[in-house]
Amino acid sequence: MSDSESSVSQLKSKKTANLWTTVALLALVLLLVVSYKLKDMLKPTVAATAELDESCDLRKAPCTSKLPGGGSVTFSISPKDIPILRPLKIDVKYEGVEVSKAEVDFTGIGMDMGYNRPQLEPITKTQFKGKAILPVCVRTKMDWEARVLLQTDRGLLMAPFRFFTLK
Repeated sequence: MSDSESSVSQLKSKKTANLWTTVALLALVLLLVVSYKLKDMLKPTVAATAELDESCDLRKAPCTSKLPGGGSVTFSISPKDIPILRPLKIDVKYEGVEVSKAEVDFTGIGMDMGYNRPQLEPITKTQFKGKAILPVCVRTKMDWEARVLLQTDRGLLMAPFRFFTLK
């Protein structure tokens, strides 16, 4: 191989290395931007959180929680035995607050069960409804928290409600 062929080969090798470095940096920047944008979707900023009423049993009746700053939210799930891997009906009623959007974030207690946050449809000025399906867990009894998220002029309000499922 001549000196000129060796120089051309080295130049091509440097260009290829620079290209891969640029591609890797662009992929990293893209990953950071996507992560930043998804952060609010996965972990929204909550303006105020209602107290958890541990005595309430969603398997027996709807539960009502007082919202910080005034108002209340009532949450129910049916069927009452709250089966896994079957459609559930979700009902959210509220008073004393203007709500533009409602979602319920189902979170496993003590075990990550993945993203499960159905958006609810407005039914009346004070009610949203929707459907959800809870995934199966390796445990026989799984404890859950349904976090009702209400978008209001005061910001995002959250009301937690606890329940369990049986396999």
